[in-house]
Amino acid sequence: MKHRYKKSFRTRKKRSVFNIFKNKFFWLGLLFFIILSGLTYFFIFSSVFQIKNIVISGTEKTSAEEIKTIVSDNAKNIFLADLKKINIILLKRYVQIASVSIKRDIPDSLLVQIEERKPVAVISKYGGYFFIDKEAVIFEEIPEKPLEMLIIKSEKDLIQKEQLDQVLKINSVLRNDLKIPIKEILIKSEKRIDVETMENWNIYFNPKRDLDWQLEEFGILLKEKISLENRENLEYIDLRFEKIYIFPET
Repeated sequence: MKHRYKKSFRTRKKRSVFNIFKNKFFWLGLLFFIILSGLTYFFIFSSVFQIKNIVISGTEKTSAEEIKTIVSDNAKNIFLADLKKINIILLKRYVQIASVSIKRDIPDSLLVQIEERKPVAVISKYGGYFFIDKEAVIFEEIPEKPLEMLIIKSEKDLIQKEQLDQVLKINSVLRNDLKIPIKEILIKSEKRIDVETMENWNIYFNPKRDLDWQLEEFGILLKEKISLENRENLEYIDLRFEKIYIFPET
């Protein structure tokens, strides 16, 4: 009578372990892991890709050295640097900066392009004068009233961009097209913008109505009805309604 003998569990386990080392996929996987680990070390921990140069451009009033320090503190490796985070930090830190563009220059440099805000007018408030840019952002106090720039006053602390655009349009047409010297423009309310001229008479606009029509009618009025001599006694021209009011009437 023949006897069958079962292989012991220990023998089968030992053979199965050895079979793993005979599997080509095991060696391919191990080779891939070694290569991946080497590349990871090379790109992340190697000094080759550690940031050594930070080039700042576009700064006039903002300190390039301060910006470089902030970037350096938040960026060590060219691949791991969080450019979006650095962008947010710079915009929060410097109100004078309108936008930031950061590019990687492999292997070890960052190129930081700064766009500073450009004033389009001056806001008179809190007893002082401040630059305001095209986005209606107040970004810098100035020591004295500049004679060459438009002066804007507002009965509200903040000026909306839409309001600023309307004021700039009025100023451009009056100064450049109609040659009316402007002293200042007051944003009195959402429905009223007052223009004070250097000739000591005022123009009232309604920004909620068709502003182009009001400016066009004003130009026709100056050309056909109001001479330079009549403007000497003029107090105001009110364009806010369908009928134009002139005081005193000419």
